[in-house]
Amino acid sequence: MSNEKKSIGKLLLGTWNTKTIVGVAIGAALFGVLMVYGGIRVFTNTSLTSAMIVVAVVAALFGPLPAALAAGIGNVLADLIGGWGFWFDWSIGNFVLGFFVGLIPLYGARIEDGIFNVKHAIFYVISVLVGNIVGFGLVTPVLTVLFYSSELTITWLQAFSAIVSNGIVLIVVGIPLLVILAKRNAKKTNLTTED
Repeated sequence: MSNEKKSIGKLLLGTWNTKTIVGVAIGAALFGVLMVYGGIRVFTNTSLTSAMIVVAVVAALFGPLPAALAAGIGNVLADLIGGWGFWFDWSIGNFVLGFFVGLIPLYGARIEDGIFNVKHAIFYVISVLVGNIVGFGLVTPVLTVLFYSSELTITWLQAFSAIVSNGIVLIVVGIPLLVILAKRNAKKTNLTTED
């Protein structure tokens, strides 16, 4: 169990070591593959995708910056694998979403120590919703105009679809997954998920 009190900066950046680097690399690769092959199309170029599960896992294990990098780099890889061209506006939107999802340790949840309770789940839901709205409702449309001088009607519709579909996966699948990870780790540390 990690008893050391970490600063906010340390929580935001994560602990960088070989395990973190490998986790981000595997997370980005899985995210990229699942963005292309692991989703159900809900709108043009927008899917209800299992790739968001990867973001939740990387966030739980490594924190905000690693989750953001896995999502952002993973989106670039998805663009490459899918042959869609590079859409850095969406890659940066996924980076922002990953960062917000990764805020798990900031509100006291410590999945690695088996600590994730109802309070943490509520804060997680808020982080997911705010991250989606900021990432795809604000950042992506602004960058679409700046990078591609595109018309925003389709981008807004895609952004709305992404907010809803990402939220569904991150909340409906993410919370039970985080509970399972916390319970598994609690057994290793002899803690309960209520601690």
